[in-house]
Amino acid sequence: MPQQADILTPVQKQLEAYNARDIDAFMAWWAEDCQYYAFPSTVLASGAAEIRERHIQRFMEPDLFGELLSRFALDNIVVDHERVQRTFPEGPGEIDVLCIYEVQNGKIAKAWFKVGERRLHSPGL
Repeated sequence: MPQQADILTPVQKQLEAYNARDIDAFMAWWAEDCQYYAFPSTVLASGAAEIRERHIQRFMEPDLFGELLSRFALDNIVVDHERVQRTFPEGPGEIDVLCIYEVQNGKIAKAWFKVGERRLHSPGL
């Protein structure tokens, strides 16, 4: 069984790269054949190339930032609760996201994302 630090490292490093908007550092932690889902089972991206393309667009958002609120790990599963700052078509805001990562061989093999309701920031915030 893998050590807990080995399971947490890819999840933490991809979050750091996400916040730095560094696509190469971000993708270094995803398996080539990874699967990326909207919870529970809607495929959003299949394989590293599709995940890369999805995030190249996301990383262009000026307000993008994922704040880790809590993290739990069990065996090879890591569950993060994040508050994500985004730039929505309607303007800047935030969403809560439950992120579930399956880690295999030091890389994220599968991920599921349960996204909460958008909360737009009031003007002047």
